[in-house]
Amino acid sequence: MSGTSRYNRQIILPEIGDVGQYKLLKAKVLVIGAGGLGASILPYLAGAGVGEIGIVDDDLIEVSNLHRQVIYKTSAVGKGKAGEAKAMISELNPQVKVNVFSEKLSEKNAIFLFEKYDIIVDATDSISIKYLINDACLVTNKPMVYGSIFRFQGQVSVFNYQNGPTYRCLYPDENSNSANCEDAGVIGVSVGIIGMFQANEVIKMILGIGEVLSGKILVYNMLNNEQQKYDFEKNSNLEMTKEDFERKYNSVENQIEEIKFELLLDEIEKDEVLFLDVRNEDELPKIKLKNSIQIPLLNLENEIKSLNKNQVIYVFCQSGIRSKIATELLQKSQFQNVKSVAGGVLVMQNLLEE
Repeated sequence: MSGTSRYNRQIILPEIGDVGQYKLLKAKVLVIGAGGLGASILPYLAGAGVGEIGIVDDDLIEVSNLHRQVIYKTSAVGKGKAGEAKAMISELNPQVKVNVFSEKLSEKNAIFLFEKYDIIVDATDSISIKYLINDACLVTNKPMVYGSIFRFQGQVSVFNYQNGPTYRCLYPDENSNSANCEDAGVIGVSVGIIGMFQANEVIKMILGIGEVLSGKILVYNMLNNEQQKYDFEKNSNLEMTKEDFERKYNSVENQIEEIKFELLLDEIEKDEVLFLDVRNEDELPKIKLKNSIQIPLLNLENEIKSLNKNQVIYVFCQSGIRSKIATELLQKSQFQNVKSVAGGVLVMQNLLEE
């Protein structure tokens, strides 16, 4: 099937034409998150013919995801979201180049990844990651297409577009607490609608048509179909240089102490030591230690009071990335004796089997 016939219905639009289709072909878009929002954003960007799409997500597909993450099949439960999303796009439009990053976005990889793309799409439900995306977009001078869902209400905006207002201009309080989909509940069509709004903003920016939601936030109510747009101003005091970024994030990173699991083998049997598994409950392989408990990272903030601040805690996850985030969270809550297990379960399993 030729490219012309695939895109004919949009090429005949005078606002697009062959020139617009070529712009889409040359565009590079990075989508952070392949969950509910991503499951709506990705197929429409691929269908429109965006030439290169990057997907950042380290999560695995769960049964409870399927009611809203409709690009995944039941048979894919337990598999990585990013890889399965790539397979879906390849089936839908093999002309699109898809880059998979099966890792969590962090201060270590954000700048490096963002520099390779034109537009960054926030399809996450993590407040801290949204601030990280915003800050990395400022450093790399990339627009951030924002989407958020709370129960039956969704929000969409575009930050840092042509040096416009940023996420911090709208939400300056980084310490605000907001429930994610798992905690607050969500219906599938909500993320579908907001995700398509986000995809629409991406396509408008690529084509240079319409009015981009820069300096404006669209609030949509799913239950009564009401929507409002609110203006907000740029706060020039919230700019961020690469030096600011490194100072803000690396200072925290440097405080997080990692320890090799091989150094902990003699501590497994000690009653005063706790091994904290922050993986999701369905992740494999299972690791059985004498004094271990499992609290998924998404639930840790809510269950942190159940932990003893005076206990020695070793935090582990699948590969050692989420455990660093959990360790940082514990440190901010005045836990003094907490360390992240380097390499996570992938390393631990090998040592336990020896």
